Amino acid sequence: MALRGKYEFDYSKVPFIFDAMFGNQSVSIGLNYNETGDFFTVDLYDSGFNPVIMGEKLVYGKRLWRQSVNPLVPCVDLVPLDESGQTSQITKDNFGHTVFLYQDTVLDSE
Repeated sequence: MALRGKYEFDYSKVPFIFDAMFGNQSVSIGLNYNETGDFFTVDLYDSGFNPVIMGEKLVYGKRLWRQSVNPLVPCVDLVPLDESGQTSQITKDNFGHTVFLYQDTVLDSE
């Protein structure tokens, strides 16, 4: 059976920062919520905690950092999705319940 790698956090604790490894590349990723605009954003930091990309808006089904050609941006597909099929948008109510941030690389679970 194949599964996507899912980041399970307490999304109600936004803003927060977590560390991630993609191959041999270590990064920190910050999740934020914009109350005024009612959307989530993501910050990317390199291994020295230097800002690489700040405030990118999370868009349902769209890969983060897809427009970047910066070599400090990991070559990985991080995508907010609802694998249950209940919704096709990110809201404060569903993020962390049915919508999660996934590493959109299908992993073999066997």
